[in-house]
Amino acid sequence: MPHATDIPAPPAAELARHFRARLAAETDCSDVHATLQARPDAIVVVDTRSPEAFAAGHVPGAVNIPPATMDAETLATHGDVLFVTYCWGPHCNGATKGAARIAELGFPVKEMLGGIWGWEMEGFALVGAPQDAVAS
Repeated sequence: MPHATDIPAPPAAELARHFRARLAAETDCSDVHATLQARPDAIVVVDTRSPEAFAAGHVPGAVNIPPATMDAETLATHGDVLFVTYCWGPHCNGATKGAARIAELGFPVKEMLGGIWGWEMEGFALVGAPQDAVAS
């Protein structure tokens, strides 16, 4: 059975570059939530799921732009912001596809690790979710 020590770790400087590069392209649900609370105009949270999934529940303030429908004109309407993409969770690559498309179109972007699953696991509420509909 393989062990974690079977393949040696790279030198510390190489590891630091690797992890800094990941942080430049990724964020997590807690950091997105904190940004939405403190500086909501600094980011646009992009739900890359279907319109039906978005309507059933999404991150507060998110916009629904599936990757196949992304274009520079739509993204430019949001101004000079950081885009943050998400989808269902760790098993879904819609956020990665969306982030790649946004970057290809020339806009700054990060992927929110965890997606909807991570958002809810952190204890953050969704809007448009069934419990919201009952409360309305």
